[in-house]
Amino acid sequence: MANPASEADPIRIIAVDDHSLLRNALCELLDLQGDLRVVAQTDSSAALVELALEHRAEVVLLDVEMPNHHAPTVVGELSRALPDLQVLILSMHGDPQLIQELLRQGARSYLHKSTHHETLLAAIRNIRNVDPHTIIAVPQQGRPSAFAPAPSGLSPREREVLTLVAHAMSNRQIASELGVAEGTVKRHLRNIFEKLEAVSRVDAVNKAIDAQLIVRRPSLGDVG
Repeated sequence: MANPASEADPIRIIAVDDHSLLRNALCELLDLQGDLRVVAQTDSSAALVELALEHRAEVVLLDVEMPNHHAPTVVGELSRALPDLQVLILSMHGDPQLIQELLRQGARSYLHKSTHHETLLAAIRNIRNVDPHTIIAVPQQGRPSAFAPAPSGLSPREREVLTLVAHAMSNRQIASELGVAEGTVKRHLRNIFEKLEAVSRVDAVNKAIDAQLIVRRPSLGDVG
């Protein structure tokens, strides 16, 4: 895409949803974020390639359930025409086959509309990561097994890194503690995020604690 945005620029977003109330509420939420900007909104997936080019969009938030609209076809067309454009799917359903097809066509993430807004914001911001990961946020019964979290797949070193994250240590502090390069810590964190399908450090820690992979050390305030 011509004239790519710099890291300092807000992420440019197009919102696509035929329900105007929901779309307007979503756009209001996004526009409250200093690092995000809705550059266009529409109730139709027609001419999305042209719209993305016109507004130099980085992200399309695409509703699946719209009339005269086959979401996998739309995602495939966008991915082929604009490989750098990130498509995030919003849906009221969690059909595993549909999710897998959309991801195969090039969707970056698939988010159920009941997902907390912080997860949506994290998924959007994730697109500027050096190694952005796929985020799937759907009710558990709708999660495709191929993308289910594999907490037992964390290596001993990854557990060690995540334990230090749980103790509120920065990447630099973790690197010093373990005697490794800061880049190595970042690589471990990317792997952890992918394996746990985490969208943030806090999310990764909480999921690891829930899975009994790590134990959060009590703080002074927890000690009676």
